[in-house]
Amino acid sequence: MTAADFQHIATTIPHQPGIYKYFDSSNELLYVGKAKNLRKRISSYFTKTFTSYKTHELVQRINRIEFTIVDSEQDAFLLENSLIKQFQPRFNINLKDDKTYPFIVIKNEPFPRVFLTRKKIMDGSEYLGPYTSVKRVRELMEFIKQTIQLRNCSLNLTDKNIQKGKFKVCLEYHLGNCKGPCEGLQTAEDYRENLLLLKNLLKGSLSPVIRHFKEEMKEHAANLAFEKAELTRKKIEFLENYQSKSVVANAKAGNMDVFSIVKEKDIAYVNFLMVREGTIVQTQTNKVETHLDEPPEEILSFTIAQLRATFNSDAPEIVIPFNIEFPQTEVTITVPKGGDRKKLLELSEKNVNYFIEEIRAKERLKLDLKQGSKTNLLLKLQSDLQLQETPVHIECFDNSNFQGSYPVSAMVCFKNGEPSKKDYRHFNVKTVEGINDFATMKEAVYRRYKRLKEEKQDFPQLVIIDGGKGQLSAAMEAIRELELVGSTTLVGLAKNEEEIFFSGDQESLKLPFNSESLKLIRRIRDEVHRFGITFHRQQRSKGTFKNELEDIPGIGKTTADLLLKELRSVKNVSQQTEEELEKLVGKAKAKIIATHFKN
Repeated sequence: MTAADFQHIATTIPHQPGIYKYFDSSNELLYVGKAKNLRKRISSYFTKTFTSYKTHELVQRINRIEFTIVDSEQDAFLLENSLIKQFQPRFNINLKDDKTYPFIVIKNEPFPRVFLTRKKIMDGSEYLGPYTSVKRVRELMEFIKQTIQLRNCSLNLTDKNIQKGKFKVCLEYHLGNCKGPCEGLQTAEDYRENLLLLKNLLKGSLSPVIRHFKEEMKEHAANLAFEKAELTRKKIEFLENYQSKSVVANAKAGNMDVFSIVKEKDIAYVNFLMVREGTIVQTQTNKVETHLDEPPEEILSFTIAQLRATFNSDAPEIVIPFNIEFPQTEVTITVPKGGDRKKLLELSEKNVNYFIEEIRAKERLKLDLKQGSKTNLLLKLQSDLQLQETPVHIECFDNSNFQGSYPVSAMVCFKNGEPSKKDYRHFNVKTVEGINDFATMKEAVYRRYKRLKEEKQDFPQLVIIDGGKGQLSAAMEAIRELELVGSTTLVGLAKNEEEIFFSGDQESLKLPFNSESLKLIRRIRDEVHRFGITFHRQQRSKGTFKNELEDIPGIGKTTADLLLKELRSVKNVSQQTEEELEKLVGKAKAKIIATHFKN
């Protein structure tokens, strides 16, 4: 859409807050944005000169504009985030987070069960979380089991079933992990109190839980139930130890979300700490892709909204490293200069920097492992073939022909165990007449290393000749004529048995069938086959190859190829009787061919 096109619709766009959507000619949603003033914001795309290529590209693709008016900037902000999360338009910021986080669910049933799940079912159940780590959730569940008595069976504990006495208490009751609601030994109200303790515990509010158990311990002691009082005391001790390990700030500071950001080119990394009563109950670092050179303030504002929605955070305070526009007026934005909030922000920054360094370390490790495995493989090949040098540069030659006709040669090059395709070469045979595999191999090897010698380039440590002793001997003749004996090591690879021959040796070398060295040699051999055959087909399709049969008036390429396929050479064709040729190509063409060779 051009600026002139936009002017036709500009007056239809209101001066009100809302969101706008850009679509291309195929009706694909390109971008979703928010605005205090829709007309002013949308107009800026068509009146400004953007330095960003990506923004220019977006404007060029716009074919249709839609907008939605809302009551306030806050509503526009929330709607924008919702639409981006739902549709993930190409040009919007993309929060790279495709994980399915686990929840702790409190089932909508009598004496609700509590368990871990990744699926939210709209059945009235309550879902706590989500949590960023399955390990963390399992630790929490184990923690809950040791402190709060809840059932873990799947019995249908309706009042009717309990009154009928359908169930009996299990081992969990005798171990003190359950109060036996199945036999009516625990009321629904008491069970609800336990669920309230559970919710406080999961939210990091341990003080009410500890208070409850201290009162319970006093009751047991007053009733002379000292064993129960001791069990409760251990629960309190367990909770206090857990709290002392978790508290990183002043517990009186309240609930807050802490965010930090590091931006590198088109990628930003955002860390999120969910702090509840001085305890970090959640931590998450996300990778964010940007597309229109958005500033850090815009990226952080977007990501905060997305992460708070994902983790159901209702914290009244957000702690960040710099001011941003965050239209949710009920939320306090804090840029700390010191104190506990500053320490938490520094901890968040430490986490995001660690995350970035971990990514880089993994990339380096992958590279090192890949390079290290190749190095080990080449050292193994050097040992197996008893080479003087590690074969970091390997070349392999092969001849190709079509049913014994049209010979060409090919050479592939491997460096550091990987194909170096820019160094591949093919050779149209120039000095050899007819089909002579040995002479063809000699010509290819001679031409290759004559050129390397003239250009003073490095020679490979290993040259593989695809063929047996005959081809290897022919290749060695070329090396001797070039006075390059000792500059490289040549080996022949027999096609059938995969035996390896060295020049002058009577016996071949047989590597174990599954050895890594032989696998590499096979891979190189298969690559030179592929490269040679591809080149040969290209030459044939171009009509580069011709033979005497195609020069016979009335005989085309198809007939000539058929005869060569069956009879292997032009010479054999010339020796056939007219009756024998008739069986292959028919009476008329057989007569033409027979007459040609009689003359």
